[in-house]
Amino acid sequence: MLSIFSFKLTFCIGNNSIFCQPVEKQSLLNFKQSLKDPNSLLSSWDGTVNCCKWKGVICNNLTGHVHQLRLQNVDPFGFGGFKGNLNPSLLNLKYLKFLDLSGHNFGGKIPSFIGSFTNLEYLNLSGTGFHGKVPHTLGNLSNLHTLDLEINNQLVGVESVDSLEWVSGLSELEYLNMNSVNLSRANNWAQVINSLPSLVELHFESCSLDLMAPLDYSNMSNSLKYLYLSDNKIDNQPSVTTTPWIFQLTELLSIDLSSNGFDGPIPTISNATKLQQIHISFNNLISTIPDWIYLCKNLEFLDLSENLLSGPISNSIANLTSLNTFSAGSNLLSGKIPEKIANLCNIQSLDLSENNFQGEISDSFGNMSECFLESLEDLTLPSNQLSGHLTNRFGEFKSLQHLDLSNNSLSGLIPFNIGNLSSLKTLELYDNKFTGTLLESFGQLFNLQFLYIDDNRLEGVVTETQFANLTNLETLFASGNHLTLNVSPNWNPPFQLGSLHIASWNLGVSSEIPPWLEKQKYIVGLDLSNTGISGNIPSWVWKIPYLALSHNSLHGKIPDLLGPENGLNGLIYLGSNQFRGPLPRIADTVLHLDLSNNSFSGGISHFVCDRTYKTYGLTLLQLGGNQLSGELPDCWKKWPSLQYLNLASNNMSGSIPNSVGYLEYLQSLSLSDNRLSGRIPFTMHRCTKLVKMDLGDNGLHGSIPTWVGTDLAELTFLILRSNKLSGEISSDICRLNSLQILDLSDNKLSGKIPRCFSNFTAMATKRSLVLYYYSYDLFLLSYIERASIAIKGSEFQYGTTLSLVTTINLSHNNLSGDIPKELTSLVELRSLNLSQNHLTGSISDNIGDMKQLESLDFSRNSLSGRIPVEFAHLSFLNYLNLSYNKLTGEIPKSTQLQSLDASSFIGNDLCGPPLTSTCSGDGDGDKEDENDDDESEIDWYYVILSLGYAVGFSAVCITLVLNKSWREAYFGLLHTMWDKLYVYVCIKCNKLSGPRL
Repeated sequence: MLSIFSFKLTFCIGNNSIFCQPVEKQSLLNFKQSLKDPNSLLSSWDGTVNCCKWKGVICNNLTGHVHQLRLQNVDPFGFGGFKGNLNPSLLNLKYLKFLDLSGHNFGGKIPSFIGSFTNLEYLNLSGTGFHGKVPHTLGNLSNLHTLDLEINNQLVGVESVDSLEWVSGLSELEYLNMNSVNLSRANNWAQVINSLPSLVELHFESCSLDLMAPLDYSNMSNSLKYLYLSDNKIDNQPSVTTTPWIFQLTELLSIDLSSNGFDGPIPTISNATKLQQIHISFNNLISTIPDWIYLCKNLEFLDLSENLLSGPISNSIANLTSLNTFSAGSNLLSGKIPEKIANLCNIQSLDLSENNFQGEISDSFGNMSECFLESLEDLTLPSNQLSGHLTNRFGEFKSLQHLDLSNNSLSGLIPFNIGNLSSLKTLELYDNKFTGTLLESFGQLFNLQFLYIDDNRLEGVVTETQFANLTNLETLFASGNHLTLNVSPNWNPPFQLGSLHIASWNLGVSSEIPPWLEKQKYIVGLDLSNTGISGNIPSWVWKIPYLALSHNSLHGKIPDLLGPENGLNGLIYLGSNQFRGPLPRIADTVLHLDLSNNSFSGGISHFVCDRTYKTYGLTLLQLGGNQLSGELPDCWKKWPSLQYLNLASNNMSGSIPNSVGYLEYLQSLSLSDNRLSGRIPFTMHRCTKLVKMDLGDNGLHGSIPTWVGTDLAELTFLILRSNKLSGEISSDICRLNSLQILDLSDNKLSGKIPRCFSNFTAMATKRSLVLYYYSYDLFLLSYIERASIAIKGSEFQYGTTLSLVTTINLSHNNLSGDIPKELTSLVELRSLNLSQNHLTGSISDNIGDMKQLESLDFSRNSLSGRIPVEFAHLSFLNYLNLSYNKLTGEIPKSTQLQSLDASSFIGNDLCGPPLTSTCSGDGDGDKEDENDDDESEIDWYYVILSLGYAVGFSAVCITLVLNKSWREAYFGLLHTMWDKLYVYVCIKCNKLSGPRL
């Protein structure tokens, strides 16, 4: 007993007074000497102090040998870490088991001598700035349990490794992390990983892996529980299908295959039923949700978002009783959302956004369980096709923080008890059909930060009560309703807003910008468009970075817009008001400026050529519809970021300056309805991103430049109408495959219509509704492109539906030759106008292929022949003008053609409805003069016959009036005949009725 006691005492005393080995101490000092330590992380490493007391150094309690170096940089951004080279003197730490140097920035290659630490069990070199090839000597660390070589933030890249065979020697390895290391050449990675019998967790994310690497399924390791292979999609590499072997890992608990560009279906068979987490978002998976997922009863996290999954969600979702997070947004899922989903008791986040779910929302969420109401924190269902009313159950959530039902077809009243959602921070109900008013109960949502109720059908009066307790409110989007704001001018709101958007609200006739807004010190976005405000704009308003006050009655002069004091970029929309005076100067930070449809006057040279800044950052400039005059200045080189430029409907004169060619990012140019002259400058061929070019209604001359077709490949809308352009239409224009609108009308163009117009593939491809807009992401706002188009004899303004418009207008020129048959291949063309030219020949029978035509005008040419019967196939045609040609024969019979006005066919040799002339047996009509001032030929036979009848009848009547005896005899005869007729009828009736037996 005494000896045992003595041993224990010696151990305790030795443990308290253990010193590190001198050789190891010197090695550590040499290691420190070779490093740069800007933050003095190794300040405790003093040669006079026991190295076992140094920070980050852990010694064995018995031997004093250094066992662990925990020298990780704890700064999350890697600031203040070590720099320099690792000193090989560390090899003297022969008993080292734990080495963590993560988060520093050593640079250079990973030293190969690290492979000599044969006792090492833990090695973490993540985020250390090493580059070059991973040394194969690391494969000598046979005792290693954890290896972390992750490259943090991909700031420094490790060269691609030729092979991972060296990993096979790490038989004890349980954790391997090589995130962001380039493994594109390691084609055998799957076999190597499968050879590690102890591996539990694997991180190969952003490694450029070959995910289709072959693997023998029959001899798979079952130790792997955590597998993370996300973000391995390689640019310009064909899509791959999911790797089926992964789903055969029976012990798998967590898997991440997101952002790999997987194509095809999710495997229908899986042995990985123990899964707790599944991440396969951001791929191109095209199957339904496989049944095996509903068998993973331990599943807690399921993310299927951003794929192409279709079909319904099964009622078997009820089996996933442990489910905490379910995200299936941005897919093609359809059907009704199963009502059993509202019985999941552990669910905290449910995201089914941007799918095709249909049906009444009350069918899915009208009978939510109490535990569902208790646990749910995030319900996200926007951009589906849900309809119906919200039940009062939506006001009974206990923990809900985020509710998004936007962009559906929900209607009815917002439940009154919505104010009971005391935890709610974000409420998004925009773009629905909700009615009623803004409930007073909204004022009880004291945790609410973001409220989006714009674009509904709300109406009524909003008072201070609705905002009474919204002390945390930061954002209010409520535009597009019919609400009236009735608060005191001296109101002191309980909140400090960052954004307020209440466009189309009624702020009162002749009211000014509400003075209480001046108390909102942090506001960066204000939209009071179309609210009826008037007067001058207070000076404090100009400090707001995003300012939308269009469609009001504001007036006065605008001061120089030199940018907000808080330094944010400016978005300023003041269109459709009554501002006047010269244009204001702007700061180089302003991005959007809309001053259209006001009364600004004078020139624009002081604005465009302002020398305050060398260049300007403006991307959108809308000055159309003013009274600006003078020449276009030649200073556009100062505006290199412009994408949208509109100076239409002013009084600008002179030529288009050459410096416009410096606008290399320009997508939309509108200079129409001015007094511009000269030629279209050659320098504009550098504006290769142009989508719209509208130079119509000016006095431009010369030919249409060939570079329009060769260099402006993205051009979609080309409008050059009402100028003095001459020459032939070059076949180079046919290279514009994206062209939807071509308007060259009212010029002096000659020659033939190019047959290559059939290359306008956008006019032969089915159109879909897409908005052409110029956006700025900070406020998720957009400026929609618009165009004025002459169709059906009238001018139409298109905006949100512009992408559906396809038209060719070559009218009022000097074009000759026939109408190319190739034009009829443009089967999605909706309007075609070739009127007032010198076109000859016949109308092609293939005209019937253009089934989308709504407007067709071939009038005032010299077309001949018959009208093709295929016109009967044009069921959408509602405007047709073939007048004043040399067409002959019968107008084809169809509901469409016969319903048109006869003026559509006059000036020809046609017959049949809707014309009044009939057709003879051979189909030709009687020749008739159809000029407006001619009278119809008089048929004298019928005139004489009528006069003879009138004279004879008058003679009989006069004789009876003047001769009494004749008159008495005539009326006596009539009376006798009436009596006889009456007696005859009575006898006949009695005989027919007869006696009844």
